[in-house]
Formats: sequence, structure tokens, C-alpha cells
Amino acid sequence: MDGIKYAVFTEKSIRLLGNNQYTSNVESGSTRTEIKHWVELFFGVKVIAMNSHRLPRKGRRVRPIMGHTMHYRRMIITLQPGYSIPPLIEKRT
Repeated sequence: MDGIKYAVFTEKSIRLLGNNQYTSNVESGSTRTEIKHWVELFFGVKVIAMNSHRLPRKGRRVRPIMGHTMHYRRMIITLQPGYSIPPLIEKRT
């Protein structure tokens, strides 16, 4: 489970839970097949579809130096009917 960072709880992700779709942020270097294998192995569910997109970078300034946040991808994982994933721990900042 090194590739999956944390679950995402937004208005859209909560709405997608009704369609048996779960949203989480993953490492940018992880492939779709790796994430699918990890989810099926760790939670014991059957994944039928996965959608992913990269989120835009956000700028961070430390005095005169301009930097950027880390890159990551957001995955929307669709499970077969009858399967579910228990609630994941939300990242607290």
C-alpha cells in the first residue's frame, strides 16, 4: 500500500460513494495496474474500472524562492456491485 497516500473526502467524492466509486490520492509514479492490484489484495474487493487525473501544482513561496507542492494523482476506483471498502483515514493538516 505504499502507492496509495490517503482517501479524499470532497463533495464530489461523497456523492460518488453512492455509485460504489471511491476516491484517493496516489503517488504519481504508481501505475494503474499496481493500484488495482493493491486495492484488490488489501481490501479483498473486485475493481471493474479506474479513472485518474493529475491535479494542478500549487505554488509555495519561501521568502524570495518560489517552489511547488509535490505531484500526485487522484484515482477514482469503481468496484463491482456488492463490494465495499471501509472508510479510510482522512489526512489531517
